[in-house]
Amino acid sequence: MSTPHQSRADRRRATEARILDGARALFAERGFDRTTIRAVATSAGVDPALVMQYFGSKRELFTAAVQAVPAPPPTAGPDALVDQLLATLGLKLGGLPEGTLAMMRSMLTDPAAADHARAALGRQIDGIGAALPTDADPELRAALVVSTLLGVSVGHQLLGLSPLRDASADRIAALLRPALAALTTPTPERRQPVSPGTASTSSPGPPPSPPART
Repeated sequence: MSTPHQSRADRRRATEARILDGARALFAERGFDRTTIRAVATSAGVDPALVMQYFGSKRELFTAAVQAVPAPPPTAGPDALVDQLLATLGLKLGGLPEGTLAMMRSMLTDPAAADHARAALGRQIDGIGAALPTDADPELRAALVVSTLLGVSVGHQLLGLSPLRDASADRIAALLRPALAALTTPTPERRQPVSPGTASTSSPGPPPSPPART
């Protein structure tokens, strides 16, 4: 709800945020094909024409909804980042637009589709890497996260692997969470073991012998 002190730009951003929130929930619940612009508009409390004015088409709205799951600030902790990643995966498992599926089918054989996919995945890797609360291989960790989520999406949406198709998005997310947490959480530094017989300057010497009895 807008306030008298909000600028026009603020009101627009607030409306866009409501639309995207409604779109994310509906796409995750119903998938792309069964989600309508009218349903999204009703969820956001706006006119359907306004949704089209802001986003152009249902496919562009879906793309914006997926990309609009922002990486949380570092102060939010690693669990919040994993929550965001799994929320994005939930949208994709709900059903992808045919155009996105076509690109995924072609990315290994068509150079143009491969370039498009590489650029899109590269942006995701950059964004996740920047949000990781670790200095140890952030780009590699982010690439492993993106590759893992891509593999799940391909197996679910394109290959129709029965274990993935038969499982709920919540169950898949629950099993993936520890793996994503391991990739996005800083690894504790391990101290190098001291070789036997190596003197340590910080280690105390042997205890003094008791005085001899007379």
